Amino acid sequence: MKKVLLLGGSRYLRPVIKAIHELGYYAITCDYLPDNYAHRYADEYHNVSILDKEAVLELARDLAVDGVMSFACDPGVTTAAYVAEKLGLPTHPYRSVQILQNKALFRDFLAENGFNVPKARGYTDIFEAVNDADIFSWPVIVKPTDSAGSKGVTKVEDKKDLRASIEYALSFSHSNEFIIEEFIEKKGDSSDTDCFSVNGELVFASFDNQKFDTNADNPYTPAAYTWPSEMSPENQAVLRSELQRLIRLLDLNTSIYNVETRESTNGKPYIMEFSPRGGGNRLAEILEYATGTELVKNAVRAAVGDEIPPMSDPVYNGFWAEIILHADKDGKFKKLSVDDETKPYVFETDLWVEPGDEVHAFTAANFAIGTLVLRFDDRETMNRIVNNIYDHIEVVV
Repeated sequence: MKKVLLLGGSRYLRPVIKAIHELGYYAITCDYLPDNYAHRYADEYHNVSILDKEAVLELARDLAVDGVMSFACDPGVTTAAYVAEKLGLPTHPYRSVQILQNKALFRDFLAENGFNVPKARGYTDIFEAVNDADIFSWPVIVKPTDSAGSKGVTKVEDKKDLRASIEYALSFSHSNEFIIEEFIEKKGDSSDTDCFSVNGELVFASFDNQKFDTNADNPYTPAAYTWPSEMSPENQAVLRSELQRLIRLLDLNTSIYNVETRESTNGKPYIMEFSPRGGGNRLAEILEYATGTELVKNAVRAAVGDEIPPMSDPVYNGFWAEIILHADKDGKFKKLSVDDETKPYVFETDLWVEPGDEVHAFTAANFAIGTLVLRFDDRETMNRIVNNIYDHIEVVV
């Protein structure tokens, strides 16, 4: 029985553990939070911080694992690559993963290799960054170099607010490093979805429409997704080619990826993020509903070096939407209300809280309280409902 070491313990690991068991493998989880959600479903749990590469390496060696995964768990991605490389397990080059997981290194790599990229610079010193304010075209985005889920991200319009935004970003950084980058005004919706490569070939390239709740405490935290993408076919084709080029330049192998891209008002397409892990917010699961492609199982197969069944770019069986359920204020959850017009399109309701549970305003992805999956037969109906979703559903607090 092959053993898979999963870094982290969030609920997004539940389908991964299910896939591991369906494939006849053994699931081991580890992190420093013994009460984390996924541990109850694993075959074994170990209290080891996923940020401690050497401790995870020692654990993986002692357990003689066959694969290491950090699915939907951004802090563990570099650790997973480090451990797998040290043990000769399936992985990408550790140095390549370090580049992908550090926003400053990634922006530098994109610029050095001729990709479309906003002007950006990474810092550890607040004073230096504030002094550099005039080298950027404003507005700018400030964010930690090593966090996900939109934690610590702010758009800064005025230079007087730069220091406060930097301090906020640093409060979410494990490495005490942040990045300032020029803001790329998007055309339509940006895309945040999952892709897959096999032996360095991009075999599944998906794009979607990523939407935000502009009234949320953090308007940069994704609040909904729809598929297929409305990005221009021309720029989707350019991005697919550029993603393939990126995979080859970094000698990446067989893996699922969480990929963020956007089409700018200047007409250019940009790769914003490219992480060798499954995305949060159940993206791989929704793509499986929408296309029938076993992304989660294939990610597990990749982690242990098993053969991947034939894959191809997605063909969608309808129009799909995922709503990230969240409260608009701190309080106690009462109920989720869905109006009669929307109910016929509800494919799945996945609610993570019970009446009376404490909930929090939507400042980051970890304050989501569930998901609502919708399926439509036409884009017009989907857009009419999803683009006005808070006229149709309410999280009552």
